[in-house]
Amino acid sequence: MADEIKSLEDLKDSMNANAASTPDAPTSADEVAAPLPEPKLDAQGRSYATGKRKDAIARVWIKPGSGKITINGRVQEVYFARPVLRMLLQQPFEAVARKDSYDVVATAKGGGLSGQAGAVRHGISKALLAYEPSLRGALKAGGFLTRDSRVVERKKFGRKKARRSFQFSKR
Repeated sequence: MADEIKSLEDLKDSMNANAASTPDAPTSADEVAAPLPEPKLDAQGRSYATGKRKDAIARVWIKPGSGKITINGRVQEVYFARPVLRMLLQQPFEAVARKDSYDVVATAKGGGLSGQAGAVRHGISKALLAYEPSLRGALKAGGFLTRDSRVVERKKFGRKKARRSFQFSKR
């Protein structure tokens, strides 16, 4: 039994010596990781992505700039009057410490203002990922790359709303 253990240890030592002697073997965890994909930019140096939330769809372009956000040709303060909706747009930038580093141009349609704000946030996150692929970990940890799939439940026949029945009368 002791001879078998010694032979196993010798085998491990010889394998480690062979692995260390090969010049192609990676020496650190950085070299083992897959290379990051190239940034996807258009001819104007912008990155594009589509964001969705409820019934809203937003097309988003980002490029380096001073942090100006424009939605449907209007600045964010005018389009999204509620501070909560404007805060939603800033969340991806704050998560990756890139506040006031990119200009955003977005077109949003469908749904209401809350859904459109969520769609623009989703689009900004995806466009940031396309511009800087190294930000994936921070954006993924914050949950910004996941599309919120909750939608309004449809109305069923024989009911007043999706689940609400008509009032029952015994007599």
